[in-house]
Amino acid sequence: MSQADQVPASAPEAAAAAVLEALNATDSNGTEAINATGKFVATPEGTALAYGSLVFMALLPIFFGAIRSVSCSKSKNASDMPETITGRDAARFPIIASCTLFGLYLFFKVFSQEYINLLLSVYFFGLGVLALSHTMSPLMSRIFPASFPNKQYQLLFTQGSGESKEEIVNYEFDTKNLVCLLISTVVGVWYLLKKHWIANNLFGLAFALNGVELLHLNNVSTGCILLGGLFVYDVFWVFGTNVMVTVAKSFEAPIKLVFPQDLLEKGLGASNFAMLGLGDIVIPGIFIALLLRFDVSLKKNSRTYFYSSFFAYIFGLGLTIFVMHTFKHAQPALLYLVPACVGFPVIVALFKGELTEMFRYEEAPPEEAGPKEESSESEKKDQ
Repeated sequence: MSQADQVPASAPEAAAAAVLEALNATDSNGTEAINATGKFVATPEGTALAYGSLVFMALLPIFFGAIRSVSCSKSKNASDMPETITGRDAARFPIIASCTLFGLYLFFKVFSQEYINLLLSVYFFGLGVLALSHTMSPLMSRIFPASFPNKQYQLLFTQGSGESKEEIVNYEFDTKNLVCLLISTVVGVWYLLKKHWIANNLFGLAFALNGVELLHLNNVSTGCILLGGLFVYDVFWVFGTNVMVTVAKSFEAPIKLVFPQDLLEKGLGASNFAMLGLGDIVIPGIFIALLLRFDVSLKKNSRTYFYSSFFAYIFGLGLTIFVMHTFKHAQPALLYLVPACVGFPVIVALFKGELTEMFRYEEAPPEEAGPKEESSESEKKDQ
């Protein structure tokens, strides 16, 4: 959702990919060109800088998350295993998201906003540290020299003993991961204490990238069901009620990307933010990532569907911003993003005669892929 509104400096927010319901429950982007009291008027330069920065930041997790999702789908490491969304999950998700959104709305109406946001800050602090650490890990592996003493560690929790013993947690990591965790913790403490918009955006970008990388649609039909359902969800909760706007303004957690419109006047201490909900990034992003994996499966050394959907996203997001400023009213971003991200690749597939092939493409869940590979190897040995 896109809205025209002011965000207090003490609450720069973005969307959590780790909890997809929360992403859509507060799915919004907003701005204030002229606030209600007339204290601040955004200059054309400030507005252009803010929205240009938001669009650029939105593209980063989609592009790199999609690329990482290709290798993630082949990973055998438990910590990198993707979560597969099926058609049933996609059909139920708008209902779950609506219940979550309305539940949050009631919570903010009944209970003290201060205490709710304190709990949310602590919760998202933990999620953000883990998400940012996971995001930084591949980069750190390239930065550290080969001579760096990289020791391996394993965190193992078990339950029971003897034959009834079962693993609860089995996580393998190394020294580089610990360095990433330390850096992420510093960012987390900075966010927890100051709620600075840069720290907020670092967590928001990490949430979005992890969401695009680790949430996998099993086929294009499932993607259409999910995007279609959330299309209706977004339109209803933005145009039909004030619930989404109320929750988005009250929710003090890194579940939005924000950028100040008065940065040129006030520098890093700016306080009038344009914002973009992570739901508007992650939801189209996981569909775009699916099309990249479909491109890879075709083995034609081209990324036609990925780039067509990627540029469609840019077009849809730009159209959202244009309509919002033209009509000076909150806009559900998925109203423009869904037709663009689904329609452009479908048109391309029609021209290339690959529409049937696109909708027949199926991704097996990682846990199912393993046994199949093992059984095929055993069959070869038997032969």
